[in-house]
Amino acid sequence: MKEKVLEKNNHLSQILSSTKAKYIIGTVLLSGIGITLPRIFHILAGNTAGATFLPMHIAVLIAALTFGITSSAIVAGSSVIFSYLLTGMPSLARLPYMLIELLIYAVLLSIFNKKFNSYISLIATIVLGRVVYAGVLAFAINVIGLSTYGISVIESIKIGLPGIVIQLLCIPIIVKIMNERLQLKND
Repeated sequence: MKEKVLEKNNHLSQILSSTKAKYIIGTVLLSGIGITLPRIFHILAGNTAGATFLPMHIAVLIAALTFGITSSAIVAGSSVIFSYLLTGMPSLARLPYMLIELLIYAVLLSIFNKKFNSYISLIATIVLGRVVYAGVLAFAINVIGLSTYGISVIESIKIGLPGIVIQLLCIPIIVKIMNERLQLKND
């Protein structure tokens, strides 16, 4: 009887220690963080905390550096959509813009991280991501004729400077620890 229990525990341990399981579990957990963390910031620091501290970005950027493009795109999409469904934030009008913004960061950071270290990748993503996002906004507004809903890349950079600083200071360290503990290498 004990042997069967030990055998089952060993089998479960092998499954959970596989790289695929780590990626799936990590993606699910980061999606949960992408939903929960903005809520915590809003409760502690008010309704403007999201724009100031960029908490939803954190989970997406960690996923991109740790698990790569597929994981970070899933975290971006699920965080925005489920956050809206559960909390009403971001507003329905801003939801597509937030989704596009986070997907841009997910893709760029995943790509840059294959060629550069996490700090350079993160800086390049923060800069180029906002340039690409500004282009998407210009296209949506000027070509398609969508409303801006008060969205401005320049204003979001000014307001979001504390969040950008948090990203640059914390995310590479968190990712380094995760990669060491999970024995992962971003593919």
